[in-house]
Amino acid sequence: MDRQRVNHREAGEDAAGEPSALSAFDPRQAGWSRLLLLAVPLAIVLRFAGAGPIWLFVAACAAIIPLAGLMGEATEQLAQRLGPGIGGLLNATFGNAAELIIALFALFNGLDGVVKASLTGSIVGNTLLVLGASFLAGGLKYNTQRFNKTAAGVSSTMMVLAAIALLVPAIFHSLPEVTRADTILEHELSIGVSIILMLTYAAHLVFSLGTHRDLFNPKGEDPHAGEEQWGTTRSVSLLVVATLLIAWMSEILVGAVEGASHTLGMNAVFVGVIVVAIVGNAAEHSTAVIVAMKNQMDLSVGIAIGSSLQIALFVAPVLVFASYLRAEPMDLRFSTLEVVAVLLSVMLARMVCEDGESNWLEGLMLLMVYAILALAFFFLPGRGRVERHAKADAALPAVAAERALPASP
Repeated sequence: MDRQRVNHREAGEDAAGEPSALSAFDPRQAGWSRLLLLAVPLAIVLRFAGAGPIWLFVAACAAIIPLAGLMGEATEQLAQRLGPGIGGLLNATFGNAAELIIALFALFNGLDGVVKASLTGSIVGNTLLVLGASFLAGGLKYNTQRFNKTAAGVSSTMMVLAAIALLVPAIFHSLPEVTRADTILEHELSIGVSIILMLTYAAHLVFSLGTHRDLFNPKGEDPHAGEEQWGTTRSVSLLVVATLLIAWMSEILVGAVEGASHTLGMNAVFVGVIVVAIVGNAAEHSTAVIVAMKNQMDLSVGIAIGSSLQIALFVAPVLVFASYLRAEPMDLRFSTLEVVAVLLSVMLARMVCEDGESNWLEGLMLLMVYAILALAFFFLPGRGRVERHAKADAALPAVAAERALPASP
C-alpha cells in the first residue's frame, strides 16, 4: 500500500489515482509549452529584482504562452464534463480570456493604443497567420483539404459585420460635421455599436450551440483525442490558478511594454498588433496548425475564425463597457491602418473559405499578406518621432526668416 502511494506521488497523482492539479505545471509532463512555465518564477524574480523593461517584457511574454494554453485546456476539460450546452458557453466565454486579461490591464493603465492594437492583431493574426499556417502545414501533407464551407461561410460573413463595426466609428470621426467638441457623440456611437456586437454574438451562440450545433461541432474531431481526462476539481483548480498567474504576468507585461518598445526601437502599435497578439493566442495557434496536419480542417478553420469572432464580437465590446469604470472611456475609433488591416484580412478569409477547400499555396499567400501588414505596422512612426517632426516643421518659418534678414555690416 505504501509503495502504491509513493508511485502515485511520483506520477503526480492524488490518493484516488487522479492526476493532481499541480502535476499540470510539471515541465516534464509535455513539450515546449510546459518548459516555458519556468518563465513564470523567472518573471517574478526579475520583477522584484528591479530588472530592465526588456527582460521583464520577454519573461512575461514567455510565461503567458503556456499559462494561456493551460487555461484553454482546463476550460475544454471542464466543458466536456458539463455537457455540450453549458460547456459550449464556457468555451465561448473563456476562449480568449488571456487576451481579455492583458487588454484590461493595458486599459486601466491608460494604454488605449495598445488595447486597440492588440484587438486588431488578434483578428488579423487569426484570419491570416493562423489560417495561413494551418493551410500551409496541412497542404504540405495533403494535396487538397476540405472543410464545411457553410459553417466557414457563416463565420466569415459575421467577421465582415465586425469589420464594418470597426470601420463606421473611423468614418464618423473623419466627417467634416464632426469636430473635437463632439467627442461625447463618438463615445455614444461606440456604446451603440458595442451593444449591437454583443447582441450579434448572442445570436451566434444560439446558432452554433443550439439550432445548428452539428454544423459547428463535427463528429470525430477532437484536438485532445488520446490525452488523459481531467477531473472537475483539477480543471477548476487549474483554471483559477492559471487565471491568477496570467493576471500577474499581464501586469508585468503591461508595465514593461512602453519601456521595452522604446528601447527596442519599435512603436507601441507594432508591439500590440504583432507581439502581444501572438503571445496571447500562441497556444490556440499551435492547436489549429496541429489539427490541420491531422486533416481535421473543420476544427482548424473553426479555431481560427471562431477566435476572431470572439475578439470582435465579445472582447472588444466588453473592453468598451469596462472603460466606463475609469475617468475617460475608450471608443471604437481605430486608426486607418488598423481598419484597413482588418478589412483586408476578413475579405481574404472570406474568399479562401468560399469553396470549402484549401491547399498550401493559399496558406502561403495568407502568410505573405500578414508579413506585408506586419512590415507596415513596424515602420509606422511612433508618437515621439511625430512630435519631433512637428517641432521641426514649426521651426522652419523662423529659420527661413532668419536667413532672409540682411547681414549686419
